[in-house]
Amino acid sequence: MSENIAAILPELWLAIGQTALMLGIGLTAAIVIGGPLGVLLFLLGPGQSLENKWAFITLNWIVNTVRSFPFIILLVALVPFTRVVAGTSIGPLAAAVPLSFAAIPYLARLVDQCLREVPRGVIEAAHAMGASELQIVWRVLVLEARSGLVLALTVLAVSFLSYSAIAGVVGGGGIGDLAIRYGYYRFQTDVMVLTVTVLVVMVQILQFVGSTVARRLDKRG
Repeated sequence: MSENIAAILPELWLAIGQTALMLGIGLTAAIVIGGPLGVLLFLLGPGQSLENKWAFITLNWIVNTVRSFPFIILLVALVPFTRVVAGTSIGPLAAAVPLSFAAIPYLARLVDQCLREVPRGVIEAAHAMGASELQIVWRVLVLEARSGLVLALTVLAVSFLSYSAIAGVVGGGGIGDLAIRYGYYRFQTDVMVLTVTVLVVMVQILQFVGSTVARRLDKRG
């Protein structure tokens, strides 16, 4: 082990914890807000039970608009809002604000796409049996699409792990901040390689867990 790596190990563990905190807050916000938003987007769409053309167009436009912003620009644009919510514009809690803001429409779109894979006949059968909209959402849509939803959440987690590294570049903390401060500014290549390796390992773990859970939930298996 090189001297550089030995010196930054305490900070590395702290950075991993900060990255996990940012990712956890972002994913929680996405599940709590983005999940229902995706379901609503699906139900308001053409041919669905709550079909509403203008509500669908408006919601669809909002989701697409937020998703179209490059994350680094969104990060900077939300600084005033971040200060109001988190009380500061630096640190992992502050970085979690734009991460959450970006994750919500991202997951909403993925949920909408997953629900569109549910066979139309299954939904119509539930309606014919007198099921309420809430029952159809929980007992038909979510149940039928559960494997795809887990994979969608996995895609979100992997994507936003890299976003959390970007947040570190502008003072958000985490692994990205460590890589910039030591690997880039101080030209410590071994530290840069270590941080990249840690990110790769974290991605592999997230992907493995998500794929395993999705495979077990897939009724076709």
